[in-house]
Amino acid sequence: MNFSDFNFSTEVLEGLAAMRFETATPIQEKAVPIIQSGRDLIACAQTGTGKTAAYLLPILDKLVRKGGSSGTSTIILVPTRELALQIDQQMEGFSYFLPVTSTAIYGGNDKAEWDRQKNSLVQGADIVVATPGRMLQHLSMGYVIFDQIEHLVLDEADRMLDMGFFEDIMQVVLQLPKERQTLMFSATMPPKIREMAQQILKDPGEISIAISKPAEGILQAAYVVYDHQKIELINRLLKGKNLTSIIIFSSTKQKVKEIAKSLASNGFNSQAIHSDLEQAEREQVLLDFRNRKVQILVATDIIARGIDIKDIELVINFDVPRDAEDYVHRIGRTARAKTQGVGLTFINDKDQRDFRNIERLIETEIYKAPLPAEMAPGPEYNPDKRVDRSGDRSGKKTFRKKKGGGDRRPQGGNNQ
Repeated sequence: MNFSDFNFSTEVLEGLAAMRFETATPIQEKAVPIIQSGRDLIACAQTGTGKTAAYLLPILDKLVRKGGSSGTSTIILVPTRELALQIDQQMEGFSYFLPVTSTAIYGGNDKAEWDRQKNSLVQGADIVVATPGRMLQHLSMGYVIFDQIEHLVLDEADRMLDMGFFEDIMQVVLQLPKERQTLMFSATMPPKIREMAQQILKDPGEISIAISKPAEGILQAAYVVYDHQKIELINRLLKGKNLTSIIIFSSTKQKVKEIAKSLASNGFNSQAIHSDLEQAEREQVLLDFRNRKVQILVATDIIARGIDIKDIELVINFDVPRDAEDYVHRIGRTARAKTQGVGLTFINDKDQRDFRNIERLIETEIYKAPLPAEMAPGPEYNPDKRVDRSGDRSGKKTFRKKKGGGDRRPQGGNNQ
């Protein structure tokens, strides 16, 4: 299906042509007509399926046909600063030929940035892309007027709930007009998402697009290792490889720092990204990685979803994702748009059951590759064996018991 089939305005189609967008993805084919009809929508689609364009394009088309607006008409809530910036950048591309303004609202910045955000909100940017915590801070100051909001979009809704933003989201929603179109996009559909949908959506259309299955172009493999072997294994796997774009995901920022330090000491061109960096530093790291000035990006899960970086050749899970769906999102950074890629996962003795859950979810037994001959043997792979997990990732487990409001983390989840 081509974008011209949606009967978009000439101005919107010119922007698509300039960005070389021609054929709609499945989520766009199904979501755009529902959004154009004015219905609420709840859509389940994994990363890399084109869901951002699925909601931006019909909203932009409506704004153009109305001749713009005299205030903010759309608010898009997202879990992280990086995703807010990415969507705002996509807006710039789509709206190049349009009289539409947008702004990104996020935390972790200085007074000058706060003032810029305040001015954008007071002047009434047409589309506001915001993290829930920072948006709520601006709303509490009394100068934000959202009485003309026509569209509320929740992007990566499951991730926002995982980060403890439920209460913040609901407080933002309470300050919006009741008569509006609400669009919820989520990579997974846990009970909390259904609960939120029932509270804020009215008779929504529902879409589910090929969730929980990695792209066909990803070659998947795993190594069974002890924790103390993981950094050595990374260095051995990457040595002598002619790869230009690699992402390594780890569960904590401390591990990210250790991995990046080891790679640097072995002569690799690598950078780490985590919440200890200032926002400007994080943006620069991502820009350098996109522009191939950095070969290896070592990251916490803060960018596992929502950051669209093309032509990533290799993704390494330094830790097995605790949630099986997160595995799909992590390795989904590679093999985008029908390209080829490799996804590797390191499995320690405690995470073997979690990895088997991943295999069950994706209905695929992933190849367990032998360790390099120079390394000592790893643990036996026996996911049926009981192991003592007391104290393992205790911080994360404690937080999960409180998610949905007990542990609120505005401004993008600073635990990462």
